[in-house]
Amino acid sequence: MDKIKGKAFMLNENVDTDQILPGYAMSYPVEELKKVTLRGSIIPDFPEKIQPGDIIFADDNFGCGSSREQAPVALKSSGVGIIIAKSFARIFRRNAINIGLPVMTCEYIEEIKNEAKENDEFEIDLVKGIITNLRTQNQYRLNQVSETTLETLKAGGLINKVKQKLTERGAI
Repeated sequence: MDKIKGKAFMLNENVDTDQILPGYAMSYPVEELKKVTLRGSIIPDFPEKIQPGDIIFADDNFGCGSSREQAPVALKSSGVGIIIAKSFARIFRRNAINIGLPVMTCEYIEEIKNEAKENDEFEIDLVKGIITNLRTQNQYRLNQVSETTLETLKAGGLINKVKQKLTERGAI
């Protein structure tokens, strides 16, 4: 999981959890969430377009609104490989990392969005913190995250990380 490669989807600022996952879908089983993911956003046909590993770029305050855990679960189950935004709502960011969905901040979202054309693919190197537009080969730097966050993401989420630590200690 050191590198993520996929097509780019561009979103604006203040994408709230209702846009990510409508309230009526809160009781859906996890495997059904992907059918309604981002239906309330500027990309209502997102469920039909997403491919595993695809990338979301967004402006400030991604994931604002309610603290529902289903919003990042829906994005991950739909196949999103990573979300890169100027900033995230604090609880959304924590929920995403806890389930192993990479969420990273970047100061160059505007430049990336201005350069990108429809169907551009990007490669994200999580270890080096580099975003590469594969069409133009232009590169952008991600903001650093803590080693603890990277460990959690590499493990596939907090539960998996705890299981790994307990296994290493011989506790399970």
